Amino acid sequence: MEEKDKMSREELFSRPVRAGKRTYFFDVKATRNDEKYITITESKRRFSDDQSHFSYEKHKIFLYKEDFEKFATALKETLNYIETGEYPEGYFDEPKEYEDHKEPKDEIEDWFDSLDNK
Repeated sequence: MEEKDKMSREELFSRPVRAGKRTYFFDVKATRNDEKYITITESKRRFSDDQSHFSYEKHKIFLYKEDFEKFATALKETLNYIETGEYPEGYFDEPKEYEDHKEPKDEIEDWFDSLDNK
């Protein structure tokens, strides 16, 4: 049974992104019920003077299917702000209004596709 649980959480897909001293891992895993989710791991190599060796410091974010659209929208708006300096529509509204803000899935998918073409 333990082996089955371990196998059910193995990576189905992994994409590393090397960025200087850090590496980011975008991994797709599945729950016991075969629900897919994403883990985003930041891994930083550190040298320990006390132990005189290198180790890795890791930080993880777990992103579940029901939050994919909200996460993608927030990421799109954040990157757009960096590129253009423009705040997204509704940015200065009350937070509860922002929570209800959703973009059509097609627009989000088109935006992610456009990133591949850059």
